[in-house]
Amino acid sequence: MSSLADSVVNQMTQLFADQGAKAYLGESVTMAEHMLQGAWLAEQQGESDEIIIAALLHDIGHFAGGRGVFSLQDTEDRCHEATGSALVARHLPPVVVDSIREHVAAKRYLCATQPEYAACLSKASQHSLRLQGGPMSAEEVEDFARHPHLDAILKVRHFDDAGKEPGQWTPGFDHFAPRLRRLVEAHHAAVTNTLEKRG
Repeated sequence: MSSLADSVVNQMTQLFADQGAKAYLGESVTMAEHMLQGAWLAEQQGESDEIIIAALLHDIGHFAGGRGVFSLQDTEDRCHEATGSALVARHLPPVVVDSIREHVAAKRYLCATQPEYAACLSKASQHSLRLQGGPMSAEEVEDFARHPHLDAILKVRHFDDAGKEPGQWTPGFDHFAPRLRRLVEAHHAAVTNTLEKRG
């Protein structure tokens, strides 16, 4: 179990090291700074390992996908949320995977349900929103509101929005690695236990 957890942690660590210095979507922080800020804010507010790690990895799809990092010149969405959630789906609890997969949908949901939220989005977020389908329709809002992990998804979305402060100190990825390792180990233990009971 520990070797598997170490493999996942090492993979994420390497992605941050190799890709983290890239500019973040037209914002004044790098990709790594953005995700570390979100995770650090979540930790400071006493959130669970699941929320902290989801905030840390919510944009990991920008590092791992073959379509590169978003830019303000883009004319189509790069679907980084799908790439990122697929990358970790076998190793992390469903609430973490869903928070990564749905953080873009959460922006669309909040824009549809909270006009003041849409007004506060950065220029880059407004541009990506247009590529991602704009605010949800009434039918989409109704459906999304029934998501079993809605509260967690919206928390991660807000930490995403807050993690854009130039020069803001945070600890490095290694600070969060023990939390990631615990989640991977706990998830695989739970999956193994379920399979054994079925067998």
